[in-house]
Amino acid sequence: MLFHRFRQFATVLCLIVVASLGMAAQSQNPPAQPPAPPPTQDQQSQSQAPAEDDTLQTFKAQVNVVNLFFNVKDKHGMLIPNLTKTDFEVFEDGKPQTVKYFSAESNQPLTLGIMIDTSASQTRVLDIEQTSCAEFLRSVLRPKDLAFVINFDVDVDLDQDFTNNVHDLTRALNKVQINAGMGGGPPGLGGGPIPTTPRGTLLYDAIYLGANDKLKNEVGRKAMIVFTDGEDQGSRLRIQDAIEAAQKADTICYVILIADRGGWYQGYGFGDMSKLAEQTGGRVIEVGNKQEKLRQAFDQIQNELRSQYNLGYTPTNTKLDGSYRKVQIRAKGGAYKVQARQGYYAMAKD
Repeated sequence: MLFHRFRQFATVLCLIVVASLGMAAQSQNPPAQPPAPPPTQDQQSQSQAPAEDDTLQTFKAQVNVVNLFFNVKDKHGMLIPNLTKTDFEVFEDGKPQTVKYFSAESNQPLTLGIMIDTSASQTRVLDIEQTSCAEFLRSVLRPKDLAFVINFDVDVDLDQDFTNNVHDLTRALNKVQINAGMGGGPPGLGGGPIPTTPRGTLLYDAIYLGANDKLKNEVGRKAMIVFTDGEDQGSRLRIQDAIEAAQKADTICYVILIADRGGWYQGYGFGDMSKLAEQTGGRVIEVGNKQEKLRQAFDQIQNELRSQYNLGYTPTNTKLDGSYRKVQIRAKGGAYKVQARQGYYAMAKD
C-alpha cells in the first residue's frame, strides 16, 4: 500500500517535472513559424552569391578615382566650349579607360597659390606684379574660393595663409620685398646699390612646399601661379621633385616668366618651367617687364580656370602602389588640343 502511494507520488512528480521542462523550453525558443514558401528564382540566385566580406568593403573604399580638369583649344589657341562626354577618349598607360562622369561646368571651389619670386631679377617688376596680381584676385575669387601668398628668394616665406579676403591677400602682396643679396664690397661689386649675383632663388623648393604643404590636402580645383624668371639657385630639391609634388597635389601650375631685362638679368630658365607647366596641365606665359602683357596673362589664366571641363574614371589598373601612370585625354577627330596634366601617382588614400 505504501509502495503503491509512492508510485502514484512518483508518477505525479514526473509529470510536474516534464511539464516544467516543456514550459522552460517554450520560454527560450520562439514558437515555430509556418513553413516558408519555396524561394523564387531571383532569391535562389541571390542566396548563391558570396557574402561581401570586410576585405571587399575595404577594397571598395580604397578604389582610386582619377579626377581631371582640362581645357580644350583650337589650332589658334581659342577655348572651345560646349563639348560633351562623347567627344573625348581617355587612356592610362596607353590603355583605354571608361569615363564615369563628365561636366562642362567648373563650379567647384578654386584654391590658388600665388608664388612671388623676390630675388634680384624682380627688382624693377615687383611693383607691377603686386598691382596686377591684386586686380586678378579681386576678379577671380568667388565666395567659396581660397588663396595664399608665398614669396621666395634665399628663403621661402608664407606671407598669407588660406583666405578669401582680398584685402588681406593684397596687404600680403604689398609687404613682400626684394632680397638682392648685397655683399660688402664697393658699389657695383656687391656693396652698392647695383645688385650682384643673388644669394639664392629657391624656386624648386618653393613650388614643392606650396604643393605638398599647402595644396595637397585641399579638394576641388587647385592651381599655382608662379611669378619668376625661371632660374633656380640654391634649392635643395630638383625640378622633378617640384613637378612630382604638384602632380600628387592635383595642382595645375601656371608660370609667368617676368624679369627686368634691362638690368643684370641674363636669361630665362624656360626649359624647366615648361616641364612643370606641361606635366601639370598649365602653361608658361612670357611677359618680360610689360604690365600690359602681365594683365593679358591674368585674363588668359582666368578664362582657362573658368572654362575647364572635368571628367573622372576608375582605372582598370586597380593597384595603389604609388607608381606613376601616364594619362592622355584626346578630343575625337583630332581637331582640338587638350590641355591637361600628363599623369598621376596611384597613391592609396589615407
